[in-house]
Amino acid sequence: MKFRFASVVLLATVLMWTACKNDDDDSMGDDTLYERLGGTEMVSDPANPGQMIEEGRLAIRSVVDSSIFVIAADPDLLGFFAPLLAELSGGNTSNLAALSKNFTDFLSVEAGAQNASYTGMNMSDAHDPSTNPRMAMTADDGDFDNFIAAIVTGANQNNVSANLIAELGVILEDSRSDVVQE
Repeated sequence: MKFRFASVVLLATVLMWTACKNDDDDSMGDDTLYERLGGTEMVSDPANPGQMIEEGRLAIRSVVDSSIFVIAADPDLLGFFAPLLAELSGGNTSNLAALSKNFTDFLSVEAGAQNASYTGMNMSDAHDPSTNPRMAMTADDGDFDNFIAAIVTGANQNNVSANLIAELGVILEDSRSDVVQE
């Protein structure tokens, strides 16, 4: 319970801070989070030279990829990714790429992308070791709070503004009951 409280306090602090902040770049009326992250404007994809990507998707993928590395460095979270880490130590990066794509798809859709779809498992099944053998263990509220903190760190590493991070936090918080299964 104390971890959930800490997460709520962190999110509330970010929301209160951004409510006092006048940042015209991020307050565009009815625009979706995806649009405020760059939307459908096509930009060069730094991970795939010669290819283009929607700027909103690039922003989300950048946060996802940075967050994956933050999570992998967190001793409290890395246990959830034991199968993935074992594969990576053997040189297999295909499931890391799949994780990045699926999480990017999920967040893009939840952020309002019109040209995206999420075809992965539902959140409950994806985080249940009995239905997803790639999930090494079940999460509690403290684990979820650590996950949210990792996403905030990944977003900060990509210079995402605090009010957009708060909106992303709301999206993630909506999945807490499906992810936390203890």
